[in-house]
Amino acid sequence: MQKVRDIMTRSPACCSASTSLEEVARMMIVHDCGEIPVLDDVGTPIGVVTDRDIACRTVAQGKNPLEMTAGQVMSSPCVTVNVDDSIHECCEVLESNMIRRVPVVDSKGRCCGIVSQADVARAGDEHETAELLREISRPLQATSTFI
Repeated sequence: MQKVRDIMTRSPACCSASTSLEEVARMMIVHDCGEIPVLDDVGTPIGVVTDRDIACRTVAQGKNPLEMTAGQVMSSPCVTVNVDDSIHECCEVLESNMIRRVPVVDSKGRCCGIVSQADVARAGDEHETAELLREISRPLQATSTFI
């Protein structure tokens, strides 16, 4: 049975809550990713910043992203999976939280990787991949909170 450690991206780009949002966006470009885990001083994930967080929590609200930090826009609390979890368990976490990526933690709770929907698609079986895509793609009711 394959484990999260077998499919995860190791040593992902990470930031702290005080990292400027401009730097976070640059990290996304340099590392070709859409999510940056936000870590505390000991390497424990406390949140994540996604490209969508930047768009919805800054630009769509008329805020200046150049004046903001990761901690101001991150999604928190941080959903994680353990490095020794099975791919099936990882898919259940992604599905139940309707997320496309999830940071991976080691036995001490420190970030050591990240698993994306694409990682599952490359490694998982077709049924599991289809189920994951179906579950995380369910439409949510739109809210007018930001409009």
